[in-house]
Amino acid sequence: MSFLKHEDIIKRCEKINQSYEIDPSFFDRIVDHLLDSEQDTETVITNGFHDLLAEVDHEIERMEDFASMKPNCFMGCAFCCYFPIVITKMEAKMMFHSIEQFDPDRKEAIFSHWEKYFEQQQGKLKTALSMDYENPETKLEYKKLNLPCPMLDPDTQLCMAYEVRPIPCRTYLNYSNPQVCADKHMPKEPFSYEFLYNFYFGSINELIQALYENGEDVFVDYPMDAWSYDYLPSWIKQWREGILE
Repeated sequence: MSFLKHEDIIKRCEKINQSYEIDPSFFDRIVDHLLDSEQDTETVITNGFHDLLAEVDHEIERMEDFASMKPNCFMGCAFCCYFPIVITKMEAKMMFHSIEQFDPDRKEAIFSHWEKYFEQQQGKLKTALSMDYENPETKLEYKKLNLPCPMLDPDTQLCMAYEVRPIPCRTYLNYSNPQVCADKHMPKEPFSYEFLYNFYFGSINELIQALYENGEDVFVDYPMDAWSYDYLPSWIKQWREGILE
């Protein structure tokens, strides 16, 4: 099997940067449709969270088609599941709300895994959660800890909440030989579409804000939760302890 070389990936990504124009209407239509629907507020928020996350995937696919690229990431790789994942409290609450709606067996498997995870990873978590996530050097130092994401199933090496995984998990893709991820903590070949976060977050914020200003119960502390950031393991820890308010 042939893989793109780093130079080829750079050229194709430059083509995206220079010639591809993101159409925000794809995100806008999701928000408008939900706000015009007759669904209850909880359903509107949950569906908006899911649909806007999925739209990021669709936008990446459109860019890949434009640049003739196809990712070589495969099930069970889990390389990027050891990076620091930083999200807002608002996103964390929507993620946990979604997990609560999983079928009982799946939900209990996640909770059981967390029980073991936070006991087994105490030392690494203490180090990781003390790191300044705004420091550019943190990503590599965190990765060197070899601390798995709390959503990573240790047996299957798959995400236990794949459909509601955060933006950083969706936007880091490798178009080169998968071996580069196995050989290095921070390979140069993978490409990040994290700039799509602004489209996603702007839309989910618009949705919540409209509901909030209409006097609806949005089950988050808006707007404070929208601007409070932390590591995903930290939010899970707080949620398990009943202090994520």
